[in-house]
Amino acid sequence: MMNKLRGFTLIEVMLAMAVFAIAGVALMGAAQNNFDNLSRLEQKTVANWVASNQLTAAVLDTKQWPPKNNRKGEVEMAGSKWYWQQKVERTQDSALRSVTIEVRATVDQEKPITEMTTFIARPNL
Repeated sequence: MMNKLRGFTLIEVMLAMAVFAIAGVALMGAAQNNFDNLSRLEQKTVANWVASNQLTAAVLDTKQWPPKNNRKGEVEMAGSKWYWQQKVERTQDSALRSVTIEVRATVDQEKPITEMTTFIARPNL
């Protein structure tokens, strides 16, 4: 009786390599997508902090009524520069103003990363 040695054929090895290559590419794509989403979430979180800080400053500035419209500025937070713009709008109540802060990562960025709105009441005189 002859003892036959059995192993993988060349086609079987090539097929297995193709399956692993496809799985590797899919895994790399998923990892890249996860990294992109994590970066975007971090950027959005810090932009929200910047907007929140600027809204708080606007609320605490009781010397100026109505709040100054279209104020702009830049602030450094989390190792990056952020550019914010304040927009003030009238409301139906003459003693109330709507204040919106838009935050961008660059000066020329068209769409803001985040925007927050609050309402500021006229101080009692």
